[in-house]
Amino acid sequence: MPIVAQSTETTDWVSRFADEVIEESERRAPGKPVVVASGLSPSGPIHLGNLREVMTPHLVADEIRRRGREVRHLISWDDYDRYRKVPKGIEGVSDESHLQHIGKPLTSVPAPAGSAYPNWAEHFKAAMVEALAELGVEFDGISQTAQYTSGVYREQVLHAMKHRGDIDAVLAQYRTKPKGGAKKSQKPVDEAELEAAEGSGAAAEDDGSSGSAGYFPYKPYCGNCEKDLTTVTSYVDDTTELSYTCNECGFSETVRLNEFNRGKLVWKVDWPMRWAYEGVVFEPSGVDHSSPGSSFQVGGQIVGIFGGKQPIGPMYAFVGISGMAKMSSSRGGVPTPADALKIMEPQLLRWLYARRRPNQSFKIAFDQEIQRLYDEWDKLDAKVADGSALPADVAAHSRAVRTAGGELPRTARPLPYRTLASVADITAGHQDQALRILSELDPENPLGALDEARPRYDKAEAWINTQVPADQRTIVRDEADAELLKSLDEASQQSLRLLLDGLESHWSPDGLTHLVYGVPKVQAGFSADATPKELPPEIKTAQRSFFALLYHLLVGRDTGPRLPTLLLAVGQERVRRLLGE
Repeated sequence: MPIVAQSTETTDWVSRFADEVIEESERRAPGKPVVVASGLSPSGPIHLGNLREVMTPHLVADEIRRRGREVRHLISWDDYDRYRKVPKGIEGVSDESHLQHIGKPLTSVPAPAGSAYPNWAEHFKAAMVEALAELGVEFDGISQTAQYTSGVYREQVLHAMKHRGDIDAVLAQYRTKPKGGAKKSQKPVDEAELEAAEGSGAAAEDDGSSGSAGYFPYKPYCGNCEKDLTTVTSYVDDTTELSYTCNECGFSETVRLNEFNRGKLVWKVDWPMRWAYEGVVFEPSGVDHSSPGSSFQVGGQIVGIFGGKQPIGPMYAFVGISGMAKMSSSRGGVPTPADALKIMEPQLLRWLYARRRPNQSFKIAFDQEIQRLYDEWDKLDAKVADGSALPADVAAHSRAVRTAGGELPRTARPLPYRTLASVADITAGHQDQALRILSELDPENPLGALDEARPRYDKAEAWINTQVPADQRTIVRDEADAELLKSLDEASQQSLRLLLDGLESHWSPDGLTHLVYGVPKVQAGFSADATPKELPPEIKTAQRSFFALLYHLLVGRDTGPRLPTLLLAVGQERVRRLLGE
């Protein structure tokens, strides 16, 4: 039995949605498990924007579980969608190898060359499943290929065809008729609609096939070429006989829909059908699905035809990215949850989604900003521990570090990320050297093994190796710059002596910060403890000059990692040698 964690005592956005969802679920299906849902298309790398589609209902479902209620979080894998285009920048994929498969179901398209998975959909699904496990997301996965091809939705398909006139009447409200009489959508169709519609032939549009035989909400995959470039030419309700022609290869056939499983409902009908079939109470939708005439809004009217109700569904905002040095060439420009989890612990990634309401946009950092985010996270961790954090921050922290099933694995000794990154940068993969340096950070409680700093150390090392450009990497000098040391004036030499004299007594992150900022103050006749308000403006100039001198002597550049972090990473003995002692 899973551990039932205590519900958070504050009211944050997750708690408010949980209240609403529980109340609505009791109205619709008293005594039954609460059902929340997400939908993901494995048409390519499933990126960090898509993760919000999962994390929003996950957090709500987890809060419901914390309260001791049974809840199902469904993830519907839209792997029976058409293969719409060949993504760029994916290893093992080229136009030559994959253009021929456009129009087929994603599960009928070969995986990228060298993949261990049987088809395109499974290849991209696997990375997401692994990332969700690391993030502590509990879900029930539903393959739409399996659902359709096994006939699970047969009654729903027949019902949609029988009520195609009612469905068409709803969709007609969102169509316009420009001059010439051809129907045209009022707005650009969204990504999911494109996947259901693009390439469906001259007689089809974004909401189904509509030719001389009338409107049909069902799209067969061709029995010859497997593509959905088909047009339904007739349908008989009594016998369920359906005839179609493939606009790609010319193949045509007549089948009985009550025993035919090679096709699917078009997107704007498929989504509300699933809401009704699964009894979904809560499902968020992106901005592209939520504007007037788009799939979520239209689905809210069509779902009644299937005897269901539209889920409670917040619109979620954009998730941006800062940085991504090497990802654009190898990943097609779309960083995935797996990419993020290589450089950050799952708690941090969960926190980024938990602390912002769904309608608030935010950025996930792959650049230097990740160090600031980690500093912010560590400060919050400390405040939660000593009881000084604000209630909303406590709630977001709780949702980041644990689920209803218990705490996520965490780093035993969470040393500052920026320190770990600098050490990993300077030691260039030499773990024994890294351990030596890190064990000096707290002499009274030295690090006994590098494993105590894992997985955070590994994340920081991965960030250095994959996201920091080569020209920004830190290479510590092997030998002192004798020529530069010899050329220093008396003031510069004095500043180095003051630093070296204070190294041993200030050998800690805070101590070294005080020391490096204090040396120029002392040289100018002020106390090392003097505040900026007590100092003339030229002290800042003197500090910058002093910092530049240290960087040149240590790493041969005028900038680098934060000096306290750099000094700690280099180590006292080496610092003294490079500074000419």
